[in-house]
Amino acid sequence: MKSVRPAAVAGTFYPAAPQMLRQAVRDYLAQSSTSSPKPPKAIIAPHAGFVYSGPIAASVYGLLQNAPDKIRKVILLGPSHRVPLLGLAASSAEYFSTPLGTIPLDRDNIEQLLALPQVTILDEAHAMEHSLEVQLPFLQTVLDDFSLTPLVVGDASPDEISEALETVWGGDETLIVISSDLSHYHDYQTAKIMDQATSDAIENLQAEKLRYDDACGRSPIKGLLTIAKRKGFKARTIDLRNSGDTAGDKNQVVGYGAYAFYEQ
Repeated sequence: MKSVRPAAVAGTFYPAAPQMLRQAVRDYLAQSSTSSPKPPKAIIAPHAGFVYSGPIAASVYGLLQNAPDKIRKVILLGPSHRVPLLGLAASSAEYFSTPLGTIPLDRDNIEQLLALPQVTILDEAHAMEHSLEVQLPFLQTVLDDFSLTPLVVGDASPDEISEALETVWGGDETLIVISSDLSHYHDYQTAKIMDQATSDAIENLQAEKLRYDDACGRSPIKGLLTIAKRKGFKARTIDLRNSGDTAGDKNQVVGYGAYAFYEQ
């Protein structure tokens, strides 16, 4: 019997009914005006409930729509919200599931990663983690068949994360996805100032400028910025808003940014 990690946040973070979910993602993508003749090598996308961050996520996933058959492998990293852990947690599952279907895990990639001391199998870290799961319906909509290498990131250094990314970096067939929201629960104006500073740091590949409160996924972002700088990549802000701009009030907001990374 094949091992499947079932959807954990369908019906809360996004619609559980397949038809409703498919239509919601398509609507977000249709509202986005972004496109790119060549897909980015890496992206950063937010992971809140779709009603809050869906439009911002769609802005960067829209860049993948012109090349659905070119990307065959997705490396997906997001922060751990529920399970404390050291390093990066891989999954023993053969498939990840959403209401849109199942995605095969790239066991070859995962075996390569397990040779690194900072990567271990920890299914508990994946079981209820939403930061990875909310990216999957977008990927299932904009790409054709692809395999997934999901990693939940705990206490890990930028060098440890960039080493893991280097191991599975691949070529044009491989997309790197980092899942992260930005500032949390500040008033609207404070959040705008903080998130703009975070965006500036990301665009300039300055991992050292990201502080604890700037992004929940700061660790995987720092790892991506480290390897992107080493490889001479260019980062571009695609969208920058917060929950006060989408579906929330402006007294306490969560920031959302979408970013794309291209080879120079």
